[in-house]
Amino acid sequence: MRSLASQTLARAGIEDAEVDADLLIGHVLGQSRGQVQAAAIMGTALTAADASAIAALVDRRAKREPLQHITGRAPFRSLELNVGPGVFVPRPETEGVAQIAIDALRSMADPEPVGVDLGTGSGAIALAMATEVPHARVFACENSPDAFPWTSRNFAEVGAGNATLVFADLAEAFPELNGTVAVVVSNPPYIPADAIPRDPEVRLFDPAHALYGGPDGLDVVRLVSQTGLRLLRAGGVLAIEHGELQGAEIRALLDADGWRATATHRDLTTRDRTTTALRP
Repeated sequence: MRSLASQTLARAGIEDAEVDADLLIGHVLGQSRGQVQAAAIMGTALTAADASAIAALVDRRAKREPLQHITGRAPFRSLELNVGPGVFVPRPETEGVAQIAIDALRSMADPEPVGVDLGTGSGAIALAMATEVPHARVFACENSPDAFPWTSRNFAEVGAGNATLVFADLAEAFPELNGTVAVVVSNPPYIPADAIPRDPEVRLFDPAHALYGGPDGLDVVRLVSQTGLRLLRAGGVLAIEHGELQGAEIRALLDADGWRATATHRDLTTRDRTTTALRP
């Protein structure tokens, strides 16, 4: 079954077909990937019901439905998040963006540094900050009615007492925090409106609200810049995730808005991924 599932997914153009096959089988059987591989080596037989359930999930994945939508879970750093239709599935490259925000929070001398995640989606970055910097206070906002139930579920499941979630537009969120925040981070929609994502999983299943940022892709980035200036105290850090070709344009935008020390950082694939700046 494992070999057949892998072959089916490979024919459908799934890049990591064997990994996805193992994870789908494991999802049905309640097993880890290692357990699935061990069972395949030992020739452990499946029940007819399990084989049918696996075949149905493999068929869904072969139609390019995201693996995380099928399993309902997405790993992010040390977290396992609930995801599904309506919420952006967190990507591995965003783990590096979270690391930048976490390192910035840890570097602050404040006894309880304040971090804000603007447009939190599944809550991935905010919950990573809250759980990995437990002495910080973390605030997150999301304004999508489709995404917010997933966000709320993740905040409730993780149960970080130092994390606060609100339903609000990022341009107006948290006026009570003006001038007190140490770190503002955002993974905003940044794809230009006329750009079509290559991957069917993104093009067909990720919510447009989380993908497209206006004609040049930077409409929400401009809002993040202005909100960051409002929220951050002097010396506070701004970190924005973006596309690999947008670093120079975002640095110019932030420089024009009065930010200091703008810099763009690469992800693990050596692509430009995050631009940071300091509040003057």
